[in-house]
Amino acid sequence: MEIGVLGPLTVKAGSGQVMPTAAKPRKVLAMLAVHADEVVPIAELNEELWGAAIPRSASTTLQTYILNLRTMIASATDTTSAQAKQILATRPGGYALNTTSVDVREFERLTEAGHRAHQVREYELAADNFRKALALWRGPALVDVQLGPLLESEVQRLTEARLCALDRRIDADLRLGRHHELVGELTGLVAKHRTHEGLHAHLMVALYRSGRRAQAMTVYRKMRTSLIDELGLEPSPGLRRLQQAILKSDAGLGESRLERVG
Repeated sequence: MEIGVLGPLTVKAGSGQVMPTAAKPRKVLAMLAVHADEVVPIAELNEELWGAAIPRSASTTLQTYILNLRTMIASATDTTSAQAKQILATRPGGYALNTTSVDVREFERLTEAGHRAHQVREYELAADNFRKALALWRGPALVDVQLGPLLESEVQRLTEARLCALDRRIDADLRLGRHHELVGELTGLVAKHRTHEGLHAHLMVALYRSGRRAQAMTVYRKMRTSLIDELGLEPSPGLRRLQQAILKSDAGLGESRLERVG
């Protein structure tokens, strides 16, 4: 079974797909997919489905959803119901979806490799790993699932992990001297993430290295305005130091040793 949650939910089993059309069974499948090969407690499934207002019929209803999912798995894999129970297994206190591959696990493996390479200054390898990890995303995580409280928290975690990988990939590319190629991408990213200091810092450095110091200062001023207007905050000390370094044409900004901002 192959699972994808980094975009629309996809669950491939054998030659077919397992995908309920109703919102609540799809939530159950999404919970099992996000925590593939792990036991998902019944209490958490109930919370995701009904929040704090769990009905008396919750246990029976959940069992019906699980039965329907197993029927879909058996149909997709052309197997028996007993074999489907091994794929979507009952465990003490919950259920587990046993899989062969999950895009989240591959994303996490690649980003961990990217962080390790970055720490030892193997920036080409780091950028390559982060780029492969980001290529696994097909859109916002679980974009076609109506999120309850637990899935919403998980999606937020994945979204932050994606943004972190993007930030580190750009940092590695900057250290490899790819500032000209990054200006366009970063311009779009800061427009989308108006208060993300790390991305603004990257754009400031890329512009400065491209001989566009005045534009780098404009980026800083817009960032400062957004922080004050939206969050009531001043830029961090790291971003202010970068601004001063650009104003002074600090020679260190032309090197691979960049200060971490954000």
